Amino acid sequence: MKIPKRIASTVINSLKGGVVPRVGLSYITVGRETEIDALLHDVDIIADGGASFRFIVGKYGSGKSFLLQTIRNYVMDRNFVVADADLSPERRLQGTKGQGLATYKELIRNMSTKTRPEGGALTLILDRWISSVRSETAAQSGINTDSAEFAGLVEKRIFEVINSLNEMVHGFDFAKLLTLYYRAYINGDDESKAKVVKWFRGEYNTKTEAKNELGVNIIITDEDWYEYIKLFASFLKAAGYSGMLVLIDELVNIYKVPNAITRQYNYEKILTMYNDTLQGKAKYLGIIMCGTPQCIEDTRRGVYSYEALRSRLAEGRFGRGEGVKDMLAPVIRLKPLTYEEMLVLIEKLAEIHAVLFDYERILDEEDLINFIKIEFGRIGADSNITPREVIRDFIELMNIVYQNPAINAAELMSSEKFSFAKAVPEGSENTDEEFAEFDV
Repeated sequence: MKIPKRIASTVINSLKGGVVPRVGLSYITVGRETEIDALLHDVDIIADGGASFRFIVGKYGSGKSFLLQTIRNYVMDRNFVVADADLSPERRLQGTKGQGLATYKELIRNMSTKTRPEGGALTLILDRWISSVRSETAAQSGINTDSAEFAGLVEKRIFEVINSLNEMVHGFDFAKLLTLYYRAYINGDDESKAKVVKWFRGEYNTKTEAKNELGVNIIITDEDWYEYIKLFASFLKAAGYSGMLVLIDELVNIYKVPNAITRQYNYEKILTMYNDTLQGKAKYLGIIMCGTPQCIEDTRRGVYSYEALRSRLAEGRFGRGEGVKDMLAPVIRLKPLTYEEMLVLIEKLAEIHAVLFDYERILDEEDLINFIKIEFGRIGADSNITPREVIRDFIELMNIVYQNPAINAAELMSSEKFSFAKAVPEGSENTDEEFAEFDV
């Protein structure tokens, strides 16, 4: 396998640490073809002016985050802007202490493009938009770029984009800020540009502060941050991108909120986003949320505790059959990878590990097959083992065998301690009883 050592190191170290690498996913992607195809079909709809909303549901370590990152890389190659955030106790969809705004800030902070995949692409996007308008105007008009006539043509095209947003909720204010940014760009006023970017990032705490620095009497708040996500999606399309994809992981943090009323407000926000995308109120926008089966399907604390969502998302009679997959449904449930897929995956990891540490691959095909047999032969593996656990064990095995040449891999795997360990669910989901005392 030809893979740069820098990427090989990121892949091995990330997977060993239980997190998904942001680079190098193409080297280790196995299975999930139907899920990826379904999500890429959504992407085509978004690029045509539509919108989509999907839930990805799976156990801890089942590959939800991996699938998100894979889609993230796919769509950036298709000229999409991606914004992603993990929910946490401080970041929710709705809150009374700025938790919803904190999620918005994280999304904007992580805004990424193909040329800026690590995030922080907002300023790049705004500058590229103005620069591209100037370039297109120069190419089409043939007018000297230093002339007043050229400046007028550019401003006219800029305002065409800006005015197209005026009819949307908060569109007038959003357009005003874009105008301020354009004028600061033309005048070389970096300080004013920074203030506008600060506003777009939701970092103004009071209207007075925004009024004094920018002359606008509005700020992004906990209540309306999602409206600005829709505005960004429409603006990005007008600025030359294919659309915007929003990825929100760790929905379990809403499930864990102790206050029932707070949870309901968050689920109501999900319902608003879901309805907007399906009813055509949002354009060029895709939203994917990830959670565990319990945080979605629990009718007392999960998403399904909000009846309006449960009635929209729950499977019908025909979707409950064994082995049945409906990839057009709003909820995609991740099935475990097959033994064959896991074998292909660890073979890829073995090759990457050998490249990283400059050695001839130690583990042969028979060793890999034995490893998979032992992993899936452990007590409770059928229902509890996840790709994350298998990958972690395999990288640990490769590290030990590489560092200790005298150790025989087959003997190590056949040892009692390795073979008969119980497969305990990693990060096992919390039970209702665990949270019952907090319900209000």
